[in-house]
Amino acid sequence: MTTLPPRAPGARTSRLTRPLYAYAVLEEFVLLYPLYAILFDETGLTVAQISSLFVLWSLTSVVVSVPAGAWADVVPRRYLLAAAPLFAAAGFALWLLLPGYWAFALGFVLWGAGGALSSGAFEALVYTELGHRGAADRYARVMGVTRALGVAAVGASTLLAVPVMEHGGYAAIGAASVAACVLCSAAALALPEHRRAAGPGSGDEPAGYLATMRAGLAEARASRGVRGAIVLVVVVTAFWDMLEEYVPLLADEAGVPTADIPLVVLVVWVFITAGGLLAGPASRLPVRLLAVLLGLAAVAIATGALLGSLPGWMLIGAGFGVCQTANVVADARLQERITGAGRATVTSLAGLGSEAFTGASYLLYAAVFALTGHALAFALFATPYLAAALVLGRKRAGAHSPRGGAPGRQEDGAATGESAGTGPLTRRGEAG
Repeated sequence: MTTLPPRAPGARTSRLTRPLYAYAVLEEFVLLYPLYAILFDETGLTVAQISSLFVLWSLTSVVVSVPAGAWADVVPRRYLLAAAPLFAAAGFALWLLLPGYWAFALGFVLWGAGGALSSGAFEALVYTELGHRGAADRYARVMGVTRALGVAAVGASTLLAVPVMEHGGYAAIGAASVAACVLCSAAALALPEHRRAAGPGSGDEPAGYLATMRAGLAEARASRGVRGAIVLVVVVTAFWDMLEEYVPLLADEAGVPTADIPLVVLVVWVFITAGGLLAGPASRLPVRLLAVLLGLAAVAIATGALLGSLPGWMLIGAGFGVCQTANVVADARLQERITGAGRATVTSLAGLGSEAFTGASYLLYAAVFALTGHALAFALFATPYLAAALVLGRKRAGAHSPRGGAPGRQEDGAATGESAGTGPLTRRGEAG
């Protein structure tokens, strides 16, 4: 079982959440986000070359995620979280100083590697620190707020990018992006981290790199509960995360004027932000009710895409908001089922699966779109959530996670994912 350092007397979660929330905002407050594709196009890259950059970005994350996750179980996690945005900053600076295909490619490799460094380390640090403070049950709420702040930061940076671009060009956009990354790194160094050796086989103590990686992979392979939680994270994350990227194109196909498309995106972002904020209360809902909500989300996304109007955009946003909530809750469920030394390693497996699944979904969506258009493709790609809802709804009686308990206190047999229909899907101790 996982063993955590004893709770610090009078320890407050604000010591963790303040730098955590700052990190979440600064990580996503990158003014280059809405403009880098335009930079590539203006540099003379073809659509095929730009697509190849996105594939390289995804492949880098896939290759580096698990090794980086295992590293986060060996070295201080906050150091990796501090390094991650600096990799991105180096990539952005390279794009602006030496614009060209190979500089863009190297920049994406750096950015992808930086993202992989935080894959697993972020969630593992938050979950462990909340457990140290005796606040393990607050993980879903904290992570929900974290995700909501990230979405809000993307929206704010997108709105700010236009006037900054008009007055300062790419130089100002790049400088602001690099500055945000540097400040994000500083926020990571302010994160508290309490880890200590607690004997062989305990949950969060540093161990040898290869031994830690083997332990994490072995737990994911041997534990039915961990496997099920990883699959749930991948399924809940992959499709809506991919569909979100196509909302502007869906709006364009529906006849929305170009100048009004950002308003459509803003409507969707508002609902996604709300979904993050509601993750804490949602983590206490019965499994079957969450399954119903996920099924309704699939119907909302499909219906909204086919409507192609303001009510439709609101339905899509509501569906994505539920998916955001389910994403945080699924992550919480995974964290509380990890009992071995490779917490970040196991978490990075979920990130690896999500990244690989999302990348494959992009290619599949392109093929479906060529035959059906965006509206019907959206509707078809919402159907996997109906299947996920049916699987969740069929879960029968099982052990409940202890309310407010420290992470990883249940036996593997109690973490099989077969929660009772009236029990909580997860009790968080802790996440975009």
